[in-house]
Amino acid sequence: MVADAVIYHPTVAHYLRFVATTVGRDKLIRTLQYFSRFYAWYLLRTNALPSSIAPFDAIKKQFGLCRKLLRLGKNVEHFKAAAVAADTKGDAVLRYCAVGRQLGYATYLTLDMVTFLDSAGIRQSANAKRLQREAFKAWLVGLTFNVVAGLYTLFQLQQREQGIDKNDGEGVVESKKLARERTATNIQLISDLCDLTVPSSALEYVNLDDGIVGLAGTVSSLLGLWSQWKKTA
Repeated sequence: MVADAVIYHPTVAHYLRFVATTVGRDKLIRTLQYFSRFYAWYLLRTNALPSSIAPFDAIKKQFGLCRKLLRLGKNVEHFKAAAVAADTKGDAVLRYCAVGRQLGYATYLTLDMVTFLDSAGIRQSANAKRLQREAFKAWLVGLTFNVVAGLYTLFQLQQREQGIDKNDGEGVVESKKLARERTATNIQLISDLCDLTVPSSALEYVNLDDGIVGLAGTVSSLLGLWSQWKKTA
């Protein structure tokens, strides 16, 4: 039967594994959130009616609050990851960047968690705006460490590739491995650079409108969505 063919299709099983993960659901919601931010800006710039803009503005706000709820308690994961990274032997630059990234994310998520009740309208706090600003600073620090790690990794890959003999069988295999690592690093770097627009704009370090921030956030969200989809294959 057609229904059985659809229900038992491998893609359906893959989709169920994907949405069963918190990361998968978050990336999906994040994509819709940032696209709505971009599209609400686009409609405003094209003089659309307020009634046309309102649904996308609501999606941006409500999905942002939903993601804030899903992030509650996730700071512990990053504090642990920072401790693990600090104990890991290997390249000192990558180790320091990993620790800085995880501590930045952990601090961001901790402060973000503290402001949840205010954002949800449950309990107003006079310090909410200040704490949210500090949260954005911590996120910016974490992203910066990740960008530095990405650029450093690309430099290392380039150095390793120069020492490979591509006429040799093992060299060809190693070259393909480096190509895969470079692709993964480039994707993560693009995602981080896109994400930098969000805290940078919120802190008013750069003057970016909602169109640019929304579009950049959509791109990074789609990259994260694609990465998580592959992981659950």
